[in-house]
Amino acid sequence: MLSLWDRFRKYFRMAFDRCSHRYFLLKRLPRDSIGAEIGVHKGGFSAQILRTVSPKELHLVDPWKYEESDLYKKALYGGKARGGQSEMDARCNAVCARFDSNVRAGQVVIHRGDSSSVLSGFPNDYFDWIYIDGNHLYEYVKQDLEMSFHKVKPGGLITGDDYAYAGWWQGGVKRAVDEFIEERSVKVVRIKGNQFIIKNQKSW
Repeated sequence: MLSLWDRFRKYFRMAFDRCSHRYFLLKRLPRDSIGAEIGVHKGGFSAQILRTVSPKELHLVDPWKYEESDLYKKALYGGKARGGQSEMDARCNAVCARFDSNVRAGQVVIHRGDSSSVLSGFPNDYFDWIYIDGNHLYEYVKQDLEMSFHKVKPGGLITGDDYAYAGWWQGGVKRAVDEFIEERSVKVVRIKGNQFIIKNQKSW
């Protein structure tokens, strides 16, 4: 039986998840599914995915690589990572520790590498959904969307964060997503706030 403190923590965690601007998206993802999160940071959203979606497989993809260019001075993996690459290494180690039991259970797989290289190692139509929250510059988002189109099953979901004009990425996410919707066989399920959900309508 859970202690009073554990019950309080569980209630608080559930309340926080429900208030999250991404909760509506999590409720759209099928349970017992195979999914990937591109861009993990410290694993906060990964934990929400595990609690809410309870996926059969969750692949966490992140290079945890420090970007020195001034272009990234406002990025969490650039100027805001004041410890440089050492800080990025520490984040990766913390994520590995945080989900160690899930990894040992075979539910979570952590991939340290760029999204294009990691996803290319999977067969086409492998995932039920992919959540994109990696490098926000236009060319990288475009690449993630195109790769996801092939790796997500027909009828699967391609979703992501920061669909907005604002940001240090100068609207790169929105531009890439809008172009992708026009160019590919997909259907917009919902765009709410800065989150997007797209259904893959491809047929081979």
